[in-house]
Amino acid sequence: MSTTFSVRPASPHRPVRLGLRENWLQFTLLVVVNACVGGLVGLERTTVPLIGAETFHLTSDLAVFSFIIAFGVTKALTNLAAGALTARFRRKQLLVAGWLVGIPVPFALAWAPAWEWIVAANVLLGINQGLTWSMTVNMKIDLVGPARRGLATGLNEAAGYASLGATALLTGYLATAYGLRPAPELIGVVFVVTGLALSLVVRDTAAHVALELAQHPAGKEQSPGPWPTFVRTSRRNRSLRGASQAGLINNLNDGLTWGVFPLLFTQHGLGLAAIGLIKGLYPLLWGFGQIPTGHLADRIGRKPLIATGMLVQSAGFVLALALLDRPLLAGIASAVLLGLGTATVYPALIASVSDQAHPAWRANALGTYRFWRDLGYAAGAVVAGILADALGLNATIVAAAALTAVSGIAAARLITDRTAH
Repeated sequence: MSTTFSVRPASPHRPVRLGLRENWLQFTLLVVVNACVGGLVGLERTTVPLIGAETFHLTSDLAVFSFIIAFGVTKALTNLAAGALTARFRRKQLLVAGWLVGIPVPFALAWAPAWEWIVAANVLLGINQGLTWSMTVNMKIDLVGPARRGLATGLNEAAGYASLGATALLTGYLATAYGLRPAPELIGVVFVVTGLALSLVVRDTAAHVALELAQHPAGKEQSPGPWPTFVRTSRRNRSLRGASQAGLINNLNDGLTWGVFPLLFTQHGLGLAAIGLIKGLYPLLWGFGQIPTGHLADRIGRKPLIATGMLVQSAGFVLALALLDRPLLAGIASAVLLGLGTATVYPALIASVSDQAHPAWRANALGTYRFWRDLGYAAGAVVAGILADALGLNATIVAAAALTAVSGIAAARLITDRTAH
């Protein structure tokens, strides 16, 4: 079921309407764009921690994970800025700018002469991901209207993370055949060229935002501005606060596994192809699983999926340690539960934030939520690096399991479902 309204024409022959069916072509283009966004970051999932340890001979786990810290902090800040920037620039302009920033990334990963270059490339990658991913999800929500937010965000995230997983799997096999560099990283050139080309073609969604504002049952509302929205989303609104903390812990898990799993399973005898399978399976399930869970979030509400998904992720970490004497089985079992748990949580969280925010300040609210969520990448890398250096890699898995379970319980207490209208 789609919501259909008319407003002033976007062109002399095409009125603006909200709904997935009414905007299927633009929606599909944005799905492909976000597949390219996810593929670009997927270049790093299997090989970069091993490049730090084996190519540049870094001995500290915290030093190896520094590229994730750079990525996470930069992406989080860019997410926050992206919400504010939508007041001055159109979403399409920011989408194109994100791709232009990302052009050097695959070349730097492939031929960086020093580890500092890898870290610098991840600063650019964080800006690229913050702008492109933020704009694709905002534009999809703009197109479909309030009745299909869960499905729209599910499809958006599915495209990004399925591509991320497939790329992680592919880079593992390329690294086995051709070495850690440069072949695995150069497939990123395809993602940059395709993503930029399609972003130049897709139409902006400003007219769709105007239509939803005109039809919003709460009436017109002025945006309170970036800082008041940041405070409302982070602290004052109980439900938004619950979603933000769950998002942070969710991506803390991802940042932790990004750095820890390649090193952990290498220590237990697995090769690059097997590690690529583990690192690819997790985001593949995370990606494709969001299509049904996004739809389910529209039917049964956001909170049940968020709380359940966090607890499933916690169980995934427990399995990684419980089965570690059979490392391939441990990695696959953990990846399955982490992937399914994250798929359950991810679209429901974005849809929950969208439900709570008026269209006039929704972009800033989503930017704030995504700031806290993606700051989790950096938090996960810092926690993992400190614990791994002090207590070993296993201790980081225990900490992640405990934090995730507590976060799921907190989400169940804080988040209030608001039925989409």
